[in-house]
Amino acid sequence: MTLGQIIKAYREENKMSMDDFSKSSGLSKAYISQLEKNLNPKTGEPPIPSIETIKKVANGMFMKFDELFEQISNDTKVTTQPEKVRMAKKAIRIPVLGNVAAGIPIEAVEDIIDYEEISEELAHTGDFFGLRIKGDSMEPRICDGDVVIVRKQECAETGDLVIALVNGDSATCKKLAKFPGGIRLIPFNSMYEPMYYSNDEIENKPVRIIGKVVENRQKY
Repeated sequence: MTLGQIIKAYREENKMSMDDFSKSSGLSKAYISQLEKNLNPKTGEPPIPSIETIKKVANGMFMKFDELFEQISNDTKVTTQPEKVRMAKKAIRIPVLGNVAAGIPIEAVEDIIDYEEISEELAHTGDFFGLRIKGDSMEPRICDGDVVIVRKQECAETGDLVIALVNGDSATCKKLAKFPGGIRLIPFNSMYEPMYYSNDEIENKPVRIIGKVVENRQKY
């Protein structure tokens, strides 16, 4: 598959608009469109993505670079030269809060342990904070020690990656699935079982969504 076909399939599966994926990956909508159409309008030829572009796409899909690269057809041309993109005027610093469990929920530590930068354009779409992941239930896409960038919001849709508070004071990172009778918080790691909460449990435990994950910054 071409990189554009992979992006389009991911967007459709996760019900993401091109604007959503642009914010998640850091690529412009114009360039995403070129990749999906497999056409550079200036040259009339297929676009040639750079290694840096593939890394951004992988981050936007919460995948490892190698995992994505293996899906790209062998005949796809790749360059080491980055695409010429317009840089944001300035970066905005956001706090990275205490560890968040990606396995069994742990107490949410709310002291600031670090800072990350996001683009000014992204910062204008809401309030953001970073959270450091602890545990392996979101592997292989999100690993222990990674920092996820989270937009503060109390609502999310099926397929979104969310940070949820369980019992009011424990935070966990999971993929959300919504049903008439409740929600399911789903890990990526098949070794872990999904966490199901009925509407009564959501109300009484309580279970509350505090944000949507928009980007993963892997730490090596």
